[in-house]
Amino acid sequence: MANIIAVLNQKGGVGKTTTAVNVAAYLARDGYSVLVCDADPQGNSTSGLGFDKNNLGSTLYDVLFSHSELDKAIHVTNIKNFYLLPANANLAGAEVELVSTPGRELQLKKILEQLDFNYIFIDCPPSLGLLSVNALVAATDVLIPVQSEYYAMEGLSQLLTTIGQVRQALNPSLNLLGVVITLYDNRTSLSDQVKNELERHFGDKLFNTMIPRNIRLAEAPSFGKSIHEHDKWSKGAQAYEALAKELENKLNG
Repeated sequence: MANIIAVLNQKGGVGKTTTAVNVAAYLARDGYSVLVCDADPQGNSTSGLGFDKNNLGSTLYDVLFSHSELDKAIHVTNIKNFYLLPANANLAGAEVELVSTPGRELQLKKILEQLDFNYIFIDCPPSLGLLSVNALVAATDVLIPVQSEYYAMEGLSQLLTTIGQVRQALNPSLNLLGVVITLYDNRTSLSDQVKNELERHFGDKLFNTMIPRNIRLAEAPSFGKSIHEHDKWSKGAQAYEALAKELENKLNG
């Protein structure tokens, strides 16, 4: 059975896509079969892996509403063992269309349970709407990226409440895999304050690896590449390689 990891935080700009793509890429390099499911209508995972969002053929939207067969929507990336179920702006309509769909919270689960991968990462939209609920119902685990900035804790209680509600009503085995600090800047006392606050709230659920602010990380998606392909010696690459190993150990330990 695949480890299906929803990468979720309803705040935008916290590094969800960067985390999903780069952890997935390092696990693929370690020989695991890995899929990123882009569940965000912005399609950042899709473009960040070098695909043209306006020239995709089939996407997650088409599969959700039976306009396309699943195997036609899975794209091969330029990294061995690494695949993408892409998204574009068409997915924005899914929130509305799902409302009237019987078993609306279960649609993504039905799709992903057909697949045979070691790891599936769901890159969630920055909201707690039906797409994110579908991701939580489909997932075995949740990974929450949190930026080391002033409002980092804002919204986390609402997110944890939503996870608890989904666990209670729809997915009792859903596991909070952990929280990872992103955009960390060791030159500021604020970053340390946020780290201490997260340690206090999450204890051993806080990953030891922290993802630094790094210009090479920020550049990589514009080249359609993972950070390993773009600059494998950068601090960002080293951090995501370490995070992938830590995540693997947590799940398989």
